[in-house]
Formats: sequence, structure tokens, C-alpha cells
Amino acid sequence: MYNIHQVIEKVIFLDVETVCMTPSYAELPERMKPLWDKKASKFQNPEKSLNVEDLFFEKAAIQAEFGKIICISCGYLILEEGKMVMKTKSFYGHDEYILLNDFAEMVNTFFAKDVQVKKFCTHNGKEFDIPYICRRMLINRVKLPKLLDIAGKKTWNVDFILDTQDLWRFGDMKAFTSLDLLSAVFGIPSPKDDIEGSEVSRVYWVENNLERIKTYCEKDVKTTAQVFLAMNQLPLLPKEEA
Repeated sequence: MYNIHQVIEKVIFLDVETVCMTPSYAELPERMKPLWDKKASKFQNPEKSLNVEDLFFEKAAIQAEFGKIICISCGYLILEEGKMVMKTKSFYGHDEYILLNDFAEMVNTFFAKDVQVKKFCTHNGKEFDIPYICRRMLINRVKLPKLLDIAGKKTWNVDFILDTQDLWRFGDMKAFTSLDLLSAVFGIPSPKDDIEGSEVSRVYWVENNLERIKTYCEKDVKTTAQVFLAMNQLPLLPKEEA
């Protein structure tokens, strides 16, 4: 377990929102189309038969080779006037290179000292958020921060990541529990009260509503923080902060 001072001073809570790399399958570069066709065959569900075009819009966002990052939200906890509050900062926009470069600069600054005790806290970040960020940095020719230069490392050796998914497993590697479900069992408001992850590509490409996605991403960050606090038997954020 972690004491309250470690939580406040040493942890950045993080969440990423991703979309398919183009508005439609038809707009994919020609070289990428057969590669997506091959990838899409793994996603076919006999009970829900979709063509490669529909599968692209539905599934490409979770594949770093066929998606892109449009928002990385971070949050940290501080005490103000005797109560805990969360401050958030989002790196978001249409230019993935810029947001990734800005995020990399933040990582280098935050982890410049005390790298052994400072942490990112995510939900399923070891398997999704952090690897996705690293892959998109390489694709965009963004220099990896030293901390994120982790190619070849096993997930259990990436000790700068606190993952609420792993913490909840208690060693049971078969189980996957969504952030929404964890927030429900701890009585924490759902971050999915507006949109869900599967709708982000539509909100981005069809509605062109990046601000709505940023708000959703920041809700996930706050919910991750709340779940982390609950799992460590620490006081939750006040209702006005959550």
C-alpha cells in the first residue's frame, strides 16, 4: 500500500484516447489496405459479420499501426486548504507529432529526478496506453524519453507504471476488469456518462468534437485516480472534484 504523501507528490495519472488513422477505410494509403484486410480477419465475429471497411472504423483505433493518438490526459493530486484536489493537463489536437512531442517534454521534466519513486498510474496502461504511446512516437519520429525506451522489457519489469488493472488482479492473470466496472463496485461515478471508448472515432471524425473527447479523457484520469485511492484505502476526492 502507498501512503498519502506518495500519492500526492509522486504519481501522474494518465489516459489516452485514440482513433482510426483516417476517416474511412477508403482513405487509407493503398499499401495499408491489404495489411488492414489481413489484420481485420482476426477481428471477425461469426455473430456480427462486418466487412473490412466497418471493422476499420470500429477496431483500427486500438491498433497503433492503423490508429493515432488525439489526446493524452494527465492528472496529479495536491492538498489545497486541507482537502485533496486533482489538477489535469491534456495534450490534444489534430497534429499527433506536436502532442506527442509536448508529452515527451513533460515526461523528461517530471522524471528528471527521483525516477525510482515517481510513477504513472493507468488502467491497463502496461498493455495499452504506454506501448501505444511509444509506438506512435517512433512512427512520428518523436524521440522517446529515456523513461519510455522500454522495448523488449516484460510488463512486470516496467516498474514506473502502477496499473490498477494489475493491482485488481491480485496475481490472477486471466482476469480483465474494466475501469467502468471497478468504479461501479467502489461507488465512484462512471466516466462513461457521455461517451465510451468505442465511440471516440465517430465523435472525432464525424462530429469533429475534439473538446468532448478531451473532457471524456480527463474523466477517465480522475476515475483512475479515484479507483487507485479506493484500492489503497485512502480518502476519495470530494464530490465537487470527482
